[in-house]
Amino acid sequence: MRYSKEHKAETHARIVKNASVRLREHGAHGVGVADLMKDAGLTHGGFYAHFDSREALVVEAFVHAMDRSTERWRKKAELTPPEKRFATIVESYLTPVHRDDPGHGCAVPTLAAEIARESPKTRKAFAAKLDEMIDMLADQIPDVPRKAARKQAMSSLATMMGTMVLARVAGTGEFSDEILTAGRDAVLDRRAAPKSGGKKVRKSATK
Repeated sequence: MRYSKEHKAETHARIVKNASVRLREHGAHGVGVADLMKDAGLTHGGFYAHFDSREALVVEAFVHAMDRSTERWRKKAELTPPEKRFATIVESYLTPVHRDDPGHGCAVPTLAAEIARESPKTRKAFAAKLDEMIDMLADQIPDVPRKAARKQAMSSLATMMGTMVLARVAGTGEFSDEILTAGRDAVLDRRAAPKSGGKKVRKSATK
């Protein structure tokens, strides 16, 4: 049976969407092609009608996941006053809800360690999307030169994602919640520090 281009595109998108969830839940090497195709209601043999290789699907799947994360951040920012956008993104990221649902959360805490051992092509695609996430977060830091905003975004993102990894390792109890709170406070306190810190330095210099 011949299918229309629209049908093939819809099927392709469904495979990528399902794969992005499964990969975040089980890791890049925890899911086989047969399982992914079964999720989409297709046979293993139909895989190569949509992808040149398993690597091609993995790349598309995590790009899809990272694009969804960036888009969620963008939508939150649009609904929030400029001065509160950065904090809103951080607070919504470091939550028990995100911790307990890796399949629909950020791909970086779940897949970054595995991607670091993948091919240069895969790492390059991952790095490009990570750079977009950093830029998007830097956009939410007002009244700071662009270079400094990107530096803050990088360090904040590293803290956020590391916190999420540790919180998931710790499970879902009080200890895990404490890790989330500590990471959240670390990022937001660091963001607020330059203003208060700068004032203290100027005052002491006038004595």
